[in-house]
Amino acid sequence: MQYDPIKRRLGYLFNQTTILRRLFYKLLDLLLLRSWHIRRALKEYRKEAPKGRFNLLDAGSGFGQYCFTLSNLFPEAAILGVDVKQEQVDDCNTFFRKIGRGQRVTFMEADLTQFRVPEHYHLILSVDVMEHIEPDELVFRNFSESLKPGGCLLISTPSDLGGSDADHHDGEGVHGFIDEHVRDGYNREEITEKLLNNGFSRVEVTYTYGRFGSLAWRLTMKYPIQMLGVSGLFYLLLPFYYLIAFPIGALLNRMDLLVVNKRGTGLLVKAYK
Repeated sequence: MQYDPIKRRLGYLFNQTTILRRLFYKLLDLLLLRSWHIRRALKEYRKEAPKGRFNLLDAGSGFGQYCFTLSNLFPEAAILGVDVKQEQVDDCNTFFRKIGRGQRVTFMEADLTQFRVPEHYHLILSVDVMEHIEPDELVFRNFSESLKPGGCLLISTPSDLGGSDADHHDGEGVHGFIDEHVRDGYNREEITEKLLNNGFSRVEVTYTYGRFGSLAWRLTMKYPIQMLGVSGLFYLLLPFYYLIAFPIGALLNRMDLLVVNKRGTGLLVKAYK
């Protein structure tokens, strides 16, 4: 399934006013389990974050929802979001200026295989990006060179245990829920080795989207998006669907956050320079 067209339609729908845009971010925070794990990791990072002004990078900023989260959690930080899509960069710059955060949260178009600012960032965040990039070790090297000594890289990405929901392979590649991925997902040992080989000294990898989280994802994300792909009529029915699905999904997300997953379709990676 091609995910980007549906994301663009939803983004346009919620981009009519700044209030709707904030609502969109809130809904993403509530529905996306990866956001639950990222927010917890960022709150933990606050304990070790530098005092005063420091630099944060959102590598693959998309709609800007994680830059919004970063700006809430770290009001003293200078935040840069980079993305390969100029339209999203322009849109995010406009929105953050409208809400009065344009001085400390900015966006620019950049290719992560080429983007490198030596020893500039204290924290780099990369959410659902690395599964889209073939030369991943080049990007990991750019990340490590862009971090200050002791800096932290925080990654959320699918694992190879079904994270891309790939149904099968054939001569034309992977066919699953999200066709844009260049790999099914990362093996836990594989991503650790690649990071250690490219400038990082310590790597911590945990599974996300375990038994509870995977069920929540299917209920609150996969099935609704599949139905949106079939008919635009479902946009009208979506609020009623979530009246039932969201409380169940939120409980399942909370369970995924509380348990230690021995397996999962997602990975949360912390790597230190």
